[in-house]
Formats: sequence, C-alpha cells, structure tokens
Amino acid sequence: MTFIDDIKRSNVNGSMLLKLIFINIGVFLLLHMLALGGLIFNASDSVTSWVGMPSDLSLLLKKPWTLVTYMFSHYSVMHILFNMLWLYWLGRIFMEFFSPKQLTGLYLLGGWGGAALYLLAYNLLPHLAMMTGILIGASASVIAIVVATAVYTPDYKIGLLFLGEVSLKWIAIITVAIDLLSLDAGNMGGSIAHIGGAIVGALFSLRIKQGKDITRPFNALIDGIVGIFNGRSFSMPRFERKSTDKSQKDMNQPPRANTPGDLVDEKELDKILGKIKAAGYDALTDEEKDKLFKASRRRSV
Repeated sequence: MTFIDDIKRSNVNGSMLLKLIFINIGVFLLLHMLALGGLIFNASDSVTSWVGMPSDLSLLLKKPWTLVTYMFSHYSVMHILFNMLWLYWLGRIFMEFFSPKQLTGLYLLGGWGGAALYLLAYNLLPHLAMMTGILIGASASVIAIVVATAVYTPDYKIGLLFLGEVSLKWIAIITVAIDLLSLDAGNMGGSIAHIGGAIVGALFSLRIKQGKDITRPFNALIDGIVGIFNGRSFSMPRFERKSTDKSQKDMNQPPRANTPGDLVDEKELDKILGKIKAAGYDALTDEEKDKLFKASRRRSV
C-alpha cells in the first residue's frame, strides 16, 4: 500500500505534483469526451487543433492559449501514461530538494523551452520549413524536471526493474540520447521539443548551484497577479542572488515559528537523506517518510 499511502500523504500536504497530474488526466478525459461528441454530431474540427500548439506562427497568433494548453494535453493513452509515470517518479524526487512553486515554475518553463525550440526548428530549418505540425503533450515539461533532478543530484539512485539501482545521471543521459537519435525519425518535432525542455531543466539546476533560481521571477509575477485579485498592491518582482553566508542570512531573516509537529531533528533528517542517497526513497519506513514530508513542508512555506 506504499503507493496509495504516498498519494494520501501528498494530498494532506497539498502536493502540487499530484495537482499537475490530475490536471493532465482531467484534460485528457475532457478531450476524449469532446471528440466523442464531435463524432456523434459530425463536427469537423479536431479537438487537438484547439489545444495543440501549431508550428505556423500565423496560426499561433490566432491561438495564443495553445502555448499553455499544449503542455497539459494528451490524446494517446500510452502518451499520457508514460508522461504521468515519469512526472510522478521523478517529480517526487524533485520535491525532496525543491518547493512546490519551483516544481510548477519549472514545469511551465520547461514546456515553453520545448515550444520555443520547436517553433525555431519549424520556421528556420530548411528540412522543416515547408512542413506544418502541432505540438501536444507534457513531454518537454516532464523532461525538464527529469534533467533538473539528475543535474542537481546526479548520483541519486533509483531501482529499475531488471536493472537494479541506477544513478539519475544515466537515466537523464539515456533519455536525451534517445531524443537526439530520434531526430531523423517520424516525430522529429517532438524530439526537438524534448531537447528544449532538457536544456531548461539543466539550466535550472546549474543556476540553483550558483545561488539563483530561474523560476523565482516567474513565480513572483504570478503571486503579484494573484495578489491583485486578493486586494493586495502589485509590485514587480525583483530577483536577488541568494546569500551563501548562513550567519548573514540568519541575521536578515526573522526566525519562523514552527509548530511542534513540524519540527524534525537535523541529525535525524541527515540520517534520512543519507539513507535515500544510499538505498533510494522506497527504502524509507512510513515514519521516516512522514518526517521527510514535514521537513520539506517547513522548507517550502
């Protein structure tokens, strides 16, 4: 029952990861319902043409919402199944090190990175210049999260069926290599979008290691827009480099009050993280998983 327990625990903590998965599943079901309705009423327009991002810039100007809807839309059962499993497995590891806002920001930025490279390829490369295509699916967003996690913690090991313990760096390398080798196949546009997402994911982790978060300005802008509707004044986000001096950081920021249930002993947390690095997340007991979630929730607030 570990999988079910993880889902229940994630819901209690307001997991953005599960919300992203449920949005994708909801859109998938809605598209199929609309397609069935179109078939019954003999409607000519394909539902994917309204949510997929067109490669033709003139069409994109008429359907700008597809820059967002495409990365939440799937039509093939295998497509959404593969993407959501990847998002759940690697997103869960991502959330051990980063916040829900960073997950959401990277999902969107990865999707836009894939869209940007896709549009550049279809409008600049001679081989694709005379073709038109429609980009659909969360693959670029998911690969951004996969690569970001692998770049940030390359030696983190996960168990794979028939292969045993494998480091994340090899999973990311093989995933990107497959896309590079698939550039001459039938889904060239999709492979290009995947590479765009991978580039964004690598950039995210490299900048994080330098003390900067590329998702922070975007998330601050979203918070500001939401604040307008909640009656708060709007101010443009200002991004500053994170201080690497712990003592200076403690001086500038007032201590945050924690409830007794949220407190986790630092030595015990280090022991849990060491166990994850050595044997993977699934090796934790339910009690250790609860403590890890409490610690991550405290960090992300």
